[in-house]
Amino acid sequence: MVHPNWTLNPFVLSPKPYTHLKQIEKRISMDKQNHAFKTTLKVVSAALFLILLFFIPYEMHAIQVEQRTQGVMHYSQDKKQSLEITVQKENHGTPVRLKIPSINVNAAIENVGVASNGAMNIPNNTADVGWFDLGPHPGEKGSAVIAGHFDDENGAAGIFTNLNELKQGDKLYIQESNGTSLTFVVQGSRIYNPGYANDVFSSATGTHLNLITCDGIWDNPQKSYSKRLVVFADMVH
Repeated sequence: MVHPNWTLNPFVLSPKPYTHLKQIEKRISMDKQNHAFKTTLKVVSAALFLILLFFIPYEMHAIQVEQRTQGVMHYSQDKKQSLEITVQKENHGTPVRLKIPSINVNAAIENVGVASNGAMNIPNNTADVGWFDLGPHPGEKGSAVIAGHFDDENGAAGIFTNLNELKQGDKLYIQESNGTSLTFVVQGSRIYNPGYANDVFSSATGTHLNLITCDGIWDNPQKSYSKRLVVFADMVH
C-alpha cells in the first residue's frame, strides 16, 4: 500500500514531490536574484570607487590651480599698485621754489612737519616758505600745503605779506629739484580762526595747493595774529 503522502515516481520517492520541486525552484530563483543583486552592487561599488579615485585628485588639482591663479592675480594687482605709486613718486622731485609772479614771490621751499603743540610748523625765516611734508607732495592727489610769514617780529614784510592780493585765475608755480615745473591756478581764498581746518589739509579728490599765512589783528600776549588766510589753488594738467 502506498502512503497517501507519498507519490511513486520513476526517479524519486519523496513526500509531496511537486511541492518540494516548487520550493526548490523558488529557492533557486531567489538565489539567482540575490546573486544578481550582489553582482550589481559590486559593479556599482567598483564604479563609485573609480569615480572617487579620479574625481577627488582632479578636484584637489582644480582647487590648487584656482588658488595659484588667484594668488598670481592678487600679486599682479598689488605689484601694479606698487609700481603706480613708485612711478608717481619718481615723477616728482623735491619742491625747491615757489613762484607767484603777480605778487613778486620767488621763495625757497623748506620741509616742515608738526610743532610740539600739534600745529603745522613754520619756516625758519620770513624769506622762505614751508611745505608740510607729512601731507601730499605738490602735484599729487590731495591738498599740498605751504605756509609763509606775513611779517617778522619787527613788523618788516614777510614773503606772504601780499598773499591777500591774489585773485581767482592768478597762476603760481612749483619748481622741483629734477627741473620739473608744476602750474597751479588760484580758485579763491578764505579766512579761518587758528586751529586745524579739515578742508585745508584733507581732500579726497583733485590736486590742490593751499597757501597759508597770518591775518587779522596782532595778539601780543599770544604772540600771534587772530586769523589765518588760506588761498586755494588747483593744478593745471
